[in-house]
Amino acid sequence: MKAIEEYLLQNREIHLNELIKLLNIPSISSLLEHKEDVKQGAAWIADALTRIGMENVEIYPTKGHPVVYGDWLKAEGKPTVLIYGHYDVQPVDPVDLWESPPFEPSIRDEKIFARGASDDKGQTFMHLKVIEAILKTQKTLPVNIKFCIEGEEEIGSPNLSKFIEEHKDLLQADVIVISDTGMIEKGKPTICYGLRGMCGLQIDVKGTKGDLHSGLYGGAVQNSIHALVGIVNSFHNEQGKITVDGFYDDVVPLTVQEREAFQALQIDEETVKGELGVTDLYGEEGYSFLERTWVRPTLEVNGIYGGFQGEGIKTVIPSEAHAKITCRLVPNQDPEVIIELLQKHIETHTPPGVEVSISLFDKGAPYVTPYNHPVIQAAARAYEKVYGVPVSYTRGGGSIPIVATFDEMLNIPVVLMGFGLPTENFHAPNEHFHLENFDKGMLTLAHYWYELEKVLT
Repeated sequence: MKAIEEYLLQNREIHLNELIKLLNIPSISSLLEHKEDVKQGAAWIADALTRIGMENVEIYPTKGHPVVYGDWLKAEGKPTVLIYGHYDVQPVDPVDLWESPPFEPSIRDEKIFARGASDDKGQTFMHLKVIEAILKTQKTLPVNIKFCIEGEEEIGSPNLSKFIEEHKDLLQADVIVISDTGMIEKGKPTICYGLRGMCGLQIDVKGTKGDLHSGLYGGAVQNSIHALVGIVNSFHNEQGKITVDGFYDDVVPLTVQEREAFQALQIDEETVKGELGVTDLYGEEGYSFLERTWVRPTLEVNGIYGGFQGEGIKTVIPSEAHAKITCRLVPNQDPEVIIELLQKHIETHTPPGVEVSISLFDKGAPYVTPYNHPVIQAAARAYEKVYGVPVSYTRGGGSIPIVATFDEMLNIPVVLMGFGLPTENFHAPNEHFHLENFDKGMLTLAHYWYELEKVLT
């Protein structure tokens, strides 16, 4: 391991310059004008895989942006690891809030600032350099490696599920490792062993054929906004519990060990309130802040609109009203089942005088790998060797839908080894990545491949 560490140290500036070139590419997957830039990002990754010694490198086209694959399969009798990452990034708006141009990386205070620095180019790049370091110094790898790096994660990976289904044999492995999450705070390595799933819909309420004068018709016809507010209010009771029939039926209760692990993190809810600028927290009665945000399902109104929105007042009865709803789901909730339950609930609570239509959004299943699984514990040992402190075990309140897809289609454990920090502004102006975790993260990954060799061989 000493030789690997020395190689990474001696080549640090070279590696940072390479990362800067990757971060220069404005591979924004959601904007059509950047389609060629996304292709350039795929080409850069493919070339980088080839340069570090990967074989069978190929750029696979999809109906959207390409998937890049490469492998090294010369460790006979050893386990195979599938490394997933993404080279696409979020849009950069508002540009005027960036202290340096988003695609002109700047290193300040041992942090590298650029769009994609933390999410996820920087973390994906670390995997490339670790493999390079091991091959350069040891001439072989302790495990077989496959890379699957896509260009559509930031738009929900709409074409990756089909790619996985069509290439199951190509992608088959013993474990999937993803570095697209973060540490709970600086200096505290964290393994996220579960993510919530998601489903969403839009509720469109239509009443009268057009807006009406409230003086002429007020009190005689249904107000679309009133109707919508009634539907929205019916989703929860005063204790924060979701009142949709059957919503909690498939929820797997939190184990005593998990609850104790969360309590051990010692999250101060008074501090949370101060950071959020609220006088009180709100949520399902009987659960802590962490439990509500990590392991309990939610139903949230993300947006609601209708009627007159301009300055002053306009005395109308609105013809239409709209709301956008999303649910965060936990094991073993099925997004398809939850959508059906929501539709039934909305139909039941629609008042007379209006019609309601529903449009569906993207959805993804929840995922969990038990934190006592050998591949998770091997990751914990690798972190602790480098960071020198015990690992924190968390579940993510957000969703990475493709994680559940990997889990379902390949039926192998998923390990989320993230090195970002919650303060690094991913998806926001001035995104950055702490170089301390760039350095320590690569050492951690190097240790992990050797730990996996012991665990899975």
